[in-house]
Amino acid sequence: MGASFGGGVPLSPMERLYEIAFREPHESTRPIPIEVPGLILAQAEGLADVDISGDAFDFVRSIRVYHIQFSQHQNRDGDCIRSDSTRLGSYGTQGDYGWARSSVAAVPEASDLAVPEHCRSYSWRSVFVDWLDHAGNYGSEEVRY
Repeated sequence: MGASFGGGVPLSPMERLYEIAFREPHESTRPIPIEVPGLILAQAEGLADVDISGDAFDFVRSIRVYHIQFSQHQNRDGDCIRSDSTRLGSYGTQGDYGWARSSVAAVPEASDLAVPEHCRSYSWRSVFVDWLDHAGNYGSEEVRY
């Protein structure tokens, strides 16, 4: 028909996760209601009435999100100056999500993070996500920025 959609290349799941996690909050996140005959507008408030505390949902609680911000350099006096603002995000028993302080020492080996043995100039920023799927298989993704 001679028509096409030029929307560009779709974002990968990790790119979408990064975009959602770090975009600026908007003044209102509520959609503008559109009235459609025969449909009733409904919006959930509060927590979902679903129990995910069972073993079948362990894969949700296995998801860990590392927001890694690390740098080091040697000053004029020969002191090694390190900055480590790594945070760990994880899910609780009922799917509640929270952040906790962490460090690059806690980042899994699957990450491409490679802090040098000696204090040479080094900087690393990334979001690293790892998980165990429903069958117990390990997976991970990392996005540097």
